[in-house]
Amino acid sequence: MGDLIESMRRRTSIRAYSDRPVEQGVKESIRALLEAHGRGPFGNAVRLGLVDLTQMEQAEARSLGTYGFISGARLYVAAVVRDAPGAMPDVGYCLEQVVVKLTHLGLGTCWLGGTFKRASFAEKLSLSGDEVIPAITPVGYARDSRPARERVMRRFVGADQRKPWETLFFDGSMDRPLRREAVGEYAVALDCLRLAPSASNMQPWRIIKAGDAATFHFLLKRSPGYGRLLKAADLQLVDMGIAMCHFELAARESGLDGAWSANGPCPAGAEHVISWKGR
Repeated sequence: MGDLIESMRRRTSIRAYSDRPVEQGVKESIRALLEAHGRGPFGNAVRLGLVDLTQMEQAEARSLGTYGFISGARLYVAAVVRDAPGAMPDVGYCLEQVVVKLTHLGLGTCWLGGTFKRASFAEKLSLSGDEVIPAITPVGYARDSRPARERVMRRFVGADQRKPWETLFFDGSMDRPLRREAVGEYAVALDCLRLAPSASNMQPWRIIKAGDAATFHFLLKRSPGYGRLLKAADLQLVDMGIAMCHFELAARESGLDGAWSANGPCPAGAEHVISWKGR
């Protein structure tokens, strides 16, 4: 099994970090990853910045919503983008590429979605007026054991649970569940997609395989009552980009080539986001 597939399978969200500093050489590896993953399938430039917060700034940041559930982290990666068509999936795709590869380096991460314009690291990244930070992740070494608060939170959101295969993947239409044996070598890519993290673990992706071809349509089925938390941060579209990343990384590591296409069906109750066409 490939290194990235294994990283996607074993990664979990880390909310409590040890005081072990991230070594300078590792920081340089992180910066190289950020530079290598700055554009998504929809063509948007995603600026990924590494920010080292002082203790004072960490104390300030703990007051900002979900950010406050993180303890001990000093390094953060922030995704900066201009609002445009496809910007949110591109954020999810680009930042998750980095998250998976940081896992391979032995580092912990945790997706945090929202907008973070008031935080100190936003100032450090010199945001322009039309830029937003839809998502960030801390980066560091996990504590040896999870604090009680983190264990409770993981149980509350069902962090270790995933929807069954037959409720996520379909054959030709959304009323026909996809049989695992019908996808051949793409089974691993779909397995990795199913494991992708999502906001509140909603798992809003639905995938339709087109007939006998190696074509997979990525649909967003929005969670009732969830909606947009903020106009600039459609987190379920960010989730779609994360799912796209997992699928593509696993497909390519399995030796399967393909490309993204904007064309695809839009069945009732779902939104077509993008399609993968295998070659």
